[in-house]
Order: sequence, then structure tokens, then C-alpha cells
Amino acid sequence: MSGGLSGWLRHNAEHYLLVDAHRRVAARHGTPAPRPPKGAKEIFWLKIFAPVYAVIPWPIRHRIMRAMPGSHRKTWAPPPAPRGPAV
Repeated sequence: MSGGLSGWLRHNAEHYLLVDAHRRVAARHGTPAPRPPKGAKEIFWLKIFAPVYAVIPWPIRHRIMRAMPGSHRKTWAPPPAPRGPAV
């Protein structure tokens, strides 16, 4: 993990959004869900952050992610220049 506060935020957001998605899929398919949240940290991320994140419209979420430093701001490298026929 890197990036100080933004790295910590990204790491926790990714983890707890994944846990929340697992919980929702398990509920939909009647399979065992992750254990309930324990402690203030897990309660915050799973009972406050994940539901609030889910209702934020995509354009706003996208703008927030673009404003934060991190790997999601990197762009793809340009494709290599063609050097003759492929075959």
C-alpha cells in the first residue's frame, strides 16, 4: 500500500466495498455471507461508507476518484508503432 492517506483510503474502500458486494451476492443467492462487522472500523466502513457510496451518482464518484492521487489516474501506454507485417 502506498500514498499515505489516499492509499489508506483507497485500500480500505476497495476492501470493504468488496466485502459489501460479497454480502449482497450471498443474500441474493442464499449462500453464506461474510461475518457481521465487528468494531467501530468495520461498522463505519460496512454500515456507513458502503451504503453512502452506493447511492452517490457515478459522475460524482468518478470526479472524486479522479481528484485523488493513485494508480487509477495512470493512463495506458500508447501502442507500439507497427514494424512491418505481423506474419
